[in-house]
Amino acid sequence: MWRVWQWLYAYRGLLVIFGIAVALGVYVGCLLFGDNSYEVLTRLKVRQAKLYERVQNLQYENAKLQKQLFELKELEPLKNGRP
Repeated sequence: MWRVWQWLYAYRGLLVIFGIAVALGVYVGCLLFGDNSYEVLTRLKVRQAKLYERVQNLQYENAKLQKQLFELKELEPLKNGRP
């Protein structure tokens, strides 16, 4: 057991550097593939663009349908003398 502690003490600098490298690797891995990663950001931007396009199409379709509704309402005969 004493030799293990002696070896650890002798190579403590390398162990610290190794530990920092592992921690940095885990951090970079989380940045690239985690919940808050760059990949997720790009997917969300694509999804946002698709949703924006869908909203624009729905607004256009809504305007067309409102125009048709108003045209149909104007063509209906008056009921009881009231519009």
